[in-house]
Amino acid sequence: MFLLFRTLARCLVILLACVAATPLAAQQFREIEQGYPGILVEELVNGLGVPWGIAFISPHQLLVTERAGRILLIDINKSASVVLDGGPEVVAEGQGGMLDVAIGPNYESEGWIYFTYSKASRGEAATTLARAHLDQNRLVDWQDLLVTDSATDERQHFGSRIAFDDKGHVFFGVGDRGKRPMAQDLSNHIGSIIRLNLDGSVPSDNPFSNNPGKRDEIWSFGHRNPQGLAFDVQTSRLWEIEHGPRGGDEINLITRARNYGWPVVSHGKEYWGPIAVGEGTSKPGMEDPRKVYIPSIAPGSLVMYRGKAFPEWHGNLFAGALKLRHLNRIELSPSGQAINEERILGDLNERIRALVTSAEGWIYFSTDSGRILRILPE
Repeated sequence: MFLLFRTLARCLVILLACVAATPLAAQQFREIEQGYPGILVEELVNGLGVPWGIAFISPHQLLVTERAGRILLIDINKSASVVLDGGPEVVAEGQGGMLDVAIGPNYESEGWIYFTYSKASRGEAATTLARAHLDQNRLVDWQDLLVTDSATDERQHFGSRIAFDDKGHVFFGVGDRGKRPMAQDLSNHIGSIIRLNLDGSVPSDNPFSNNPGKRDEIWSFGHRNPQGLAFDVQTSRLWEIEHGPRGGDEINLITRARNYGWPVVSHGKEYWGPIAVGEGTSKPGMEDPRKVYIPSIAPGSLVMYRGKAFPEWHGNLFAGALKLRHLNRIELSPSGQAINEERILGDLNERIRALVTSAEGWIYFSTDSGRILRILPE
């Protein structure tokens, strides 16, 4: 009887291990046919939900957030994934859900991983910044650092990407939550880029700190729906890309306390007709974008490329496109002006959602169809 029990127990352990480490694809990565010279595109993973955020936690392990709420740890060498326990309850409705993931600059010493997600708040949902530790296959010490004052009855425009500067700050974006005029109202967090210390406290040099009637955490405002955020350590510039309405997606260079205009100024038009949004495309006291997309590409992410694998791309911005289904490469002048662009991987016909670069300088990206692919030199 004891031997029978022990045998059954071992079988159960093996079964649970098989469930926890789900094979995702063949060990041999699948090369994707495409027409861009000099690069190789490989599929690493397929069959996921909508993989909204991806981040390297080690040279061969990716953390992946799915908008429906799961957080996965994927071993790209073994082509296996584990669904992590300990994540939060998310409001996975409309454009909300589990959003971005980013490895903190203090990870080696303190182990913090940062997340954004839509959290139930006052019977509605609000963009939230959180952090946690990873203990084997479980997230522990979960901390909601800021549940933003952005709850509305709409299920759109949550943002939200995460970026870190080189001075101990974390940034993340909040969209206008379907309430346009509130992006100009500094008494809430709607339509803003938030800046915090890594522990969630408010930096004393934030522009509206200790200013009555204005939120201490706001760094910039007048944003419609930030979908990409990238800090360039070499130039100390914070770049953002956001959805416009029908036309008028923007790449902005984010500067302290600046107003980026939405919805007073815009290059887009109303969805219900050929009517311009706002008072015009520019106005004194409001920042002009560094690049505008007409028609919209519907950006999904943004990275600054500083890798070694493609030296010709050094200092370029890359943005994934959801609507027009390509990877957009933007060349910048030394002063930070967008001077040229190139659209690649359109033949994949995929909504490109998240972007990250590896230590080798390879570009990894996710698609809304549930795939993770990478670009490396041919």
